Amino acid sequence: MTQRSGKFSARLALAALLATAGIGIVSAGDFKLTGAQEVPPVDTKATGMSSITIAADGTVSGSVSAPGVPGIMAHIHLAARGVNGPVIVPLTKSTNDVWEVPAGAKLTDDQMKAYQAGNLYVNVHTEAHKGGEIRAQLLPQVVQ
Repeated sequence: MTQRSGKFSARLALAALLATAGIGIVSAGDFKLTGAQEVPPVDTKATGMSSITIAADGTVSGSVSAPGVPGIMAHIHLAARGVNGPVIVPLTKSTNDVWEVPAGAKLTDDQMKAYQAGNLYVNVHTEAHKGGEIRAQLLPQVVQ
């Protein structure tokens, strides 16, 4: 195991432990969407930034900004890194480059467990790449 994957595993274990104790966890807004993270990888210069928040009770809020990306859809999906999965939260286009989580979006208990294990991702789909052009995993981070 590499040092990076060890830190990732430890962070996920800590987030899961704290979530069961009722301490808040969120997905911070510093996850960069890239074509390299898509499955299969997409050769694109397009990038984006996720600022999606997932609260301890499963409430989802925030947005994805993808400047210059001609997006046709954006979603939060359920799947591990390197795997494609089903849509669980469709995002709503608010401007040409920004996709918003709809008001009232909330994860189920099973989806929350998947999130705590690092198994949710967000991506933006384009006409040229209907399966997704850019993607980022939503990884839990502890908030005090």
